[in-house]
Amino acid sequence: MTSIGIIGAGNIGRAFATALANNNVRATLANSRGPDSLKEIVAGIGPAIEAGTREEAASKDIVLVAVNWSKLPAALAGLSDFGGRIVIDANNPIEGPLFKPAELNGQLSSEAFAGLVPGARVVKAFNHLQPHLLSGDPRAEGGRRVLFYSGDEAGSKAEVGALIDRLGFFGIDLGPISIGGRLVQFPGGPLPALNLVKFG
Repeated sequence: MTSIGIIGAGNIGRAFATALANNNVRATLANSRGPDSLKEIVAGIGPAIEAGTREEAASKDIVLVAVNWSKLPAALAGLSDFGGRIVIDANNPIEGPLFKPAELNGQLSSEAFAGLVPGARVVKAFNHLQPHLLSGDPRAEGGRRVLFYSGDEAGSKAEVGALIDRLGFFGIDLGPISIGGRLVQFPGGPLPALNLVKFG
């Protein structure tokens, strides 16, 4: 069975962990402060989620990263080469509380992110929905809530698409990151924060 790690215990990381727990999918959640700081959070999410170190989360088959943009380099520094494993980029290049866009020097945020995760097959996903929609019932409106994903390698996208389906969402493949990453990038892309539902 595919193992899952989560680096980042902010709103998106916790929402993703909750969606997994709602479907009895096990995962390891990590942050910069260590497992002891996450005891109450994982207890509140449910028994499918355990607290771990950053290295433990990064060793899983699929690793979702959701960290404040300016803290990404430190959060990923010193980790081993990912060796072809899947890393989901759920980050947005923006910083609260002023929500000032990060300076990307012409790059897409996922392109900049890929440089921080050597050896990874990067898939952009889980960044465009508001956290309460990601952690909530994907069938609440009578259809299936839509999740977009994109990537440059078919196999990794297929695995992330299967995970999205398992969580009850309707996944839509937006193609390579050069296209899909631009559509879901926040700020700037047209798709973030849209709550779309597939009927039928």
